Amino acid sequence: MIQLLGQPSSINVRKVRWLLHELALPHLQVPYGAGHQPTDTAEFRALNPNGLVPVLRDGELVLWESNTICRYLASREQRDDLLPRAPAPRARIEQWMDWQATELNTAWRYAFMALVRHSPAHTDRTAVRDSVQAWNRHMQIIDAQLDKTGHFMAGPDFTLADIVIGLSVNRWLMTPMAHAELPAVAAYVERLGQRTGYRLHGGNGTP
Repeated sequence: MIQLLGQPSSINVRKVRWLLHELALPHLQVPYGAGHQPTDTAEFRALNPNGLVPVLRDGELVLWESNTICRYLASREQRDDLLPRAPAPRARIEQWMDWQATELNTAWRYAFMALVRHSPAHTDRTAVRDSVQAWNRHMQIIDAQLDKTGHFMAGPDFTLADIVIGLSVNRWLMTPMAHAELPAVAAYVERLGQRTGYRLHGGNGTP
């Protein structure tokens, strides 16, 4: 059976858990990370040298990086609806996955650590303000894309891009800060809310 290592509250673990639900794949959740088994041991770092979750074990295969794990699982199950084999539609999905992991994550990091995690290392008010502004600016990119497609991130159908972006949208909504008015994003959240996987692992009260 597939094993997923990581604490259930982690946004990156939740990506994989949401996808596993969409795929109806049985798996064993093994809690690692804050409040659970430690990730700074030699045993865990032999699985992921970065000491981060999630880690996926599928037989002899060990994978880390949540977006890579999601790509693998969708391809393993031959779910072309979630991640097509054809180059062009696949690239449209993957560009939003990669953008989330780089541009969007970078924008929110300081504000999230300050306003949600209350990190003592993130108390610079100017840096918080700048991060909030950057986060809202990137959310406007999402809003424009959703307004263009009228449905989901990569077009009319739900794909892996929506698992990745959907969790990010939920984090934005749940962070106590000023939020831009984004009507397409609001409608998007309502659409995602019709999916059980989102209700369980996305909009489940955890930022």
